Amino acid sequence: MVALVVAVSASATHAFSKACLPRIELLAGLGVQGDAHAGVTVRHRSRVARDPAQPNLRQVHLLPVELLGRLAANGFHIAAGELGENITTSGVDLTGLPTGTELHIGAHAVVRLTGLRNPCPQIEQFRKGLLAEVRHRRPDGSIERLAGVMSVVAVSGCVCAGDAIRVVLPDTPHAALQPV
Repeated sequence: MVALVVAVSASATHAFSKACLPRIELLAGLGVQGDAHAGVTVRHRSRVARDPAQPNLRQVHLLPVELLGRLAANGFHIAAGELGENITTSGVDLTGLPTGTELHIGAHAVVRLTGLRNPCPQIEQFRKGLLAEVRHRRPDGSIERLAGVMSVVAVSGCVCAGDAIRVVLPDTPHAALQPV
């Protein structure tokens, strides 16, 4: 299966959902140009309140369209960008990749995975019951987080729907993604 960008989204405000756009510009070390979460230091409001000097490990949020399909099958009809992701992907198991994986997107852009998105209770305000669909306990007691992955921009570039994604794994040993 070929890995592709399905949609790109951004929002200049700290809204839960982001508007789908024809293209987004990724800026190395910053994130999505014009997005409220772009910056060298953390931009997520609750994290800024704790420590505004933290490095921003959440510059770009990626979410697999396959999750949207699974949610639709369970009665949650959600469009690309509505869960706050910047890049909706197809054909790549984002949450199964190790920390430090690089995704080469389109002609130039490269993002480096930093961790899992930890869905917060705001998701319940968006759609009641959705939190249990994207964060739940496995039989072994561990928590499974399915709300996508977070990344930083390693190489600037334009990203559009239809762009190919090439996965480059980091050197071994691999470390599983953890919430950031």
